[in-house]
Amino acid sequence: MSVVSLLGVNILNNPAKFTDNYVFEITFECLEQLEKDLEWKLTYVGSATSDQYDQELDSLLVGPIPVGVNKFIFEADAPKTTRIPDADILGVTVVLLTCSYDGREFVRVGYYVNNEYESDELNADPPSKPIVEKIRRNVLADKPRVTRFAIKWDSEASAPPEFPPEQPEADLQPDDDDYGADELEEEAEEEEGAETAVENTGESSATATATDGDAEMAGVEENGEPVEEDDEDDEGSVDLENESDDDEEEGEGEAVEGGDDAMDVDEKPAGDAAKPQEVMAH
Repeated sequence: MSVVSLLGVNILNNPAKFTDNYVFEITFECLEQLEKDLEWKLTYVGSATSDQYDQELDSLLVGPIPVGVNKFIFEADAPKTTRIPDADILGVTVVLLTCSYDGREFVRVGYYVNNEYESDELNADPPSKPIVEKIRRNVLADKPRVTRFAIKWDSEASAPPEFPPEQPEADLQPDDDDYGADELEEEAEEEEGAETAVENTGESSATATATDGDAEMAGVEENGEPVEEDDEDDEGSVDLENESDDDEEEGEGEAVEGGDDAMDVDEKPAGDAAKPQEVMAH
């Protein structure tokens, strides 16, 4: 669990000229008292082909950090065009906002930056040598890429476990002879169950065939002559069991239709967010 959580980053001057400073309003939450300061950095990626053109625009230490929600302003210089290839000044690049504690980075926020001329004429036919004064930047602030890292804070208990754990003694032990025996037993049980199901299905089919044969012979006496039915006894008789069953089915249908209505669940209102505290940057 991270002791410090980044809650929000707001770019105060966007879009802006290429030569203007970057101004960020950063809000974060601290869950416990820290012994050291937080170090924030802003890095400009000068070229996608090599990291030798990356520039650290500025860095600052923030502290002491009180427990709770905190806020501060981070202002960094614009990148130096002399350290960027002319072919990479225009177009899309990236700026990285990172924060570390005691030299260990725990959060990184990446933004895409689009650099283009202010006029459509220059964008349609850009000069071979970029005119930096006429270039504007637009940071895609609504689409940041946030990456978090588990680090050790002040206590050893906060250190993340190593993964995978080192187990040198496990490699020296021979494999168990019964390795995979449980899987073989389960497969054998499944095969036996399938065979039993097939046998039961065959017996059921045979029973049904015999029953059908008996039903066909029900209206014939042993000597082969048909049995005369007593029509007089059936006339005027009433099947009370069928009527009773019909009444019960109608009653059951009414009970289902008159079931309980779905219950409405009330949502609990969210509490007001805590007001952030101003922290010192140096």
